[in-house]
Amino acid sequence: MSALYHPTVARLTYRALLGRRRAMILFLLPALLVVISLAVRLLTGVDDATANSLLGGFAIATMVPLIGVIAGTGAIGPEIDDGSVIYLLAKPVKRPTIIVTKLVVAIGVTVVFSAVPTLLAGFILNGNAHNLAVGYAVAAAVASVAYSAIFLLLGTITRHAVVFGLVYALVWETFFGSLVAGAKTLSVQQWSLAIAQKITDEAVTSDVGLTTGVILLIAVTGAATWYAGHKMRSLTLAGEE
Repeated sequence: MSALYHPTVARLTYRALLGRRRAMILFLLPALLVVISLAVRLLTGVDDATANSLLGGFAIATMVPLIGVIAGTGAIGPEIDDGSVIYLLAKPVKRPTIIVTKLVVAIGVTVVFSAVPTLLAGFILNGNAHNLAVGYAVAAAVASVAYSAIFLLLGTITRHAVVFGLVYALVWETFFGSLVAGAKTLSVQQWSLAIAQKITDEAVTSDVGLTTGVILLIAVTGAATWYAGHKMRSLTLAGEE
């Protein structure tokens, strides 16, 4: 693992992701989820259907992919945009190591800002009845891995990674991934919900089977990470040309 993880690169990436402005954005959605959950619990009491709807409709379908966009693209996109990536590439660090390190950081940030508040919101809403809190938190954590890889890849291949990431998160995952039958099988959201379905004894539903969901999560994460590393290797410094 040490050959694929560079502490200095990780520290710089954490510093970039958790800067004042970006940290405020990262805190906004989780805080909103917790506040809404508290309000719902006070107004309606324990309601499994409401908990299911809020955790699935807001936390998994909206909050997790949006935080993934912020963390995944923010882990490398700004460095490529402003040209500061040349200083990183000039260091004696293998480029796949840079990608894996940044992916680990993006995953960590996304999990903390999505899975943890999802777990807290679940306990607030219904005290983890039917394992809803745990199931959705695990789904959020698993989805965080795939989203981080996808959006990190976007950050390496386009200067408009945030725009494309938001389109994917808001249009594909939130709209098509939730409503259009054919698109559901190509949705990270549905793949992660397949795991939540197993944990909650089908209190949560998914349009994708557990085996299919796990295989697709692993395949997409692996493919996105590999291709991001490949794109990093193709970047050249002025002195290398």
